[in-house]
Amino acid sequence: MNVYHALKMIQIEHQPLNHRQVVITDENGKPLSQLTDLLSDCLSKIDLFVDLASTDTASDVIDDLHLLTPLPNDVLDEYQKVLDQPIQAINVALHKALVELVYLPLM
Repeated sequence: MNVYHALKMIQIEHQPLNHRQVVITDENGKPLSQLTDLLSDCLSKIDLFVDLASTDTASDVIDDLHLLTPLPNDVLDEYQKVLDQPIQAINVALHKALVELVYLPLM
């Protein structure tokens, strides 16, 4: 599974996931700040310009952002990478009010 599919799949009480509550962590729950910041930036643009429910792939999201925003290609490439990032687990941290996407490190 990758970040894009997790974002599409996860619902909290039958509502879409609040994107401000998503972080990327390592297997021990330690936030990976660079990836989380990139994801947060990407999700803020998605919230403004893209209907995630109407997309089928991360590439669809990037295509929509390309059409609807003046974002440069290098930024869109980074957004594509974070949405395609494989994850190994999803942890709901109720005490932190966060959904942690557990990063799958490259071997």
